Amino acid sequence: MKQRYRSFAQFYVFYLSQHRTAACRRLHFAGLVLGLAALVVIGITGRWSLLPIAPLIGYGFGWIGHFVFEKNRPATLSHPLYSFLGDFAMARDILRGHVRL
Repeated sequence: MKQRYRSFAQFYVFYLSQHRTAACRRLHFAGLVLGLAALVVIGITGRWSLLPIAPLIGYGFGWIGHFVFEKNRPATLSHPLYSFLGDFAMARDILRGHVRL
């Protein structure tokens, strides 16, 4: 059953618990950076038909981290919006040194 969270902060505690291995966190970070880079390139070149590639890159890297290293189910499947925000929050916390890469 899908757990309900009263806030993103409450969900984020769960989110971090699903990203315990450095390999998974690294894959999420790489996927986010490469997915955003793909969006920039698509925007600059105007090749809008390639737009679906950006989320495939981002989620593809992250899901490999879950299935191969964490051995758990990605939170995207049950909490898509909070999970999307969690990727950015974890990247922010990695850059600040609050979450180890």
